[in-house]
Amino acid sequence: MTAAESPAGSGRFERLRQGLRRTREGILVRVAFLFRGAAKADDWSAALETALIQADLGPRAAAQIVEAVKGQPGSTPPSWEGVRETARRVLRDILAASGPAASASTRRPRVVLIVGVNGGGKTTTAAKLAQRLRTEGKKVVLCAADTFRAGAGEQLRLWAERVGVDFVGHRPGADPSGVVFDAAAAALSRGADALIVDTAGRLHTQEPLMRELEKIVRVVGRRIEGAPDDVLLVLDATTGQNGVSQAKQFLGAARVNGLVVTKLDGTASGGVAVRIVQELGIPLRYVGVGEGPDDLVDFDPDEFLEGLLPSAA
Repeated sequence: MTAAESPAGSGRFERLRQGLRRTREGILVRVAFLFRGAAKADDWSAALETALIQADLGPRAAAQIVEAVKGQPGSTPPSWEGVRETARRVLRDILAASGPAASASTRRPRVVLIVGVNGGGKTTTAAKLAQRLRTEGKKVVLCAADTFRAGAGEQLRLWAERVGVDFVGHRPGADPSGVVFDAAAAALSRGADALIVDTAGRLHTQEPLMRELEKIVRVVGRRIEGAPDDVLLVLDATTGQNGVSQAKQFLGAARVNGLVVTKLDGTASGGVAVRIVQELGIPLRYVGVGEGPDDLVDFDPDEFLEGLLPSAA
């Protein structure tokens, strides 16, 4: 039984499948039609590569799929079923080779930093993660360290009330590292299982932001030895290649060890998740498929590929 077929996984998979609907339909229209009589034998490979790039899988993954399809025995042009299964295999290999998994630390509180540019879904991701942990019976503290964006602290406070977790924040313009230090102290004193920190997300071209992230990492590590356990970089799927460029700015500053791709439900280019993983070499941990508190789902490569290129199309 696959994760998607299990009782616990069925609801999660359905949300993921719906989130990938526009991307899936785009691929099926472009690629499936291509191999159902619409292509000439001498131009199918170029047309396939173009269709895959249009789904924002990226030129590297598209080229790998085309080469793998060419290497399969059979007729020319190949069948849609053969293309689909070959593409799934190539993409599965890319997603499985993305790097180490989450930190194995069992320290309490577990410290999670949420980083990324403004508008990508950082604050809602922090809140959704808090909701997930709370439903697992964990005591969670949410920290509003984005003191530069107007209303960010109030937004997170309202989320904390909504999902039923503790909140620590300061006045707008306060030193973000000071907020994190106080939140770490609160998490320790309250016996929290997890501390989730929503960091600032000004434009990635502003060097002071990166220095501030480095400072936050140092401060929380001094207060809770070994922290942070996880640094999750939140990327908006609708930004495509710009998201990859943004991501690279954060890697050196914040010890990123996991990715969250949001707004998959709002784009026809959901294949960018593959592109991001391949270019950054960092595992994709969660995907956001809606605005509700439960719309952050664990990333499972097989479920993702079933939603992107379903077995029965």
